[in-house]
Amino acid sequence: MEKKAVFKYARITPRKARRVVDLIRGKRAGEAMVSLRFMPYRGAKIVEKVLRSVMSNAEQAKAPDSEQMTISRAFVDTGPVMKRMQPRAMGRANIIKKRMSHITIYLSDGGER
Repeated sequence: MEKKAVFKYARITPRKARRVVDLIRGKRAGEAMVSLRFMPYRGAKIVEKVLRSVMSNAEQAKAPDSEQMTISRAFVDTGPVMKRMQPRAMGRANIIKKRMSHITIYLSDGGER
């Protein structure tokens, strides 16, 4: 059985979120939750929220033990970009890009891939 959770339009750049997701891919959900709790990265809190959600989805579907399930797939896609202008000298402007991410995590019990 495979369960999934998606956090769309997360206000974190995909590069920062991928750094965290790459560290937990392939781990057991309980292990990943503990390691996310003590990571110094800002993205760890956001990814932990998605992991908690997918574990809850698994429990609702009568999974035996969601903490023993493994993170079979986890990836971060690029979301839309908010563009803001910052005034500069001599009437010029800089564009500030505020990037968003779509974070997806799949949990599986190991029976399928």
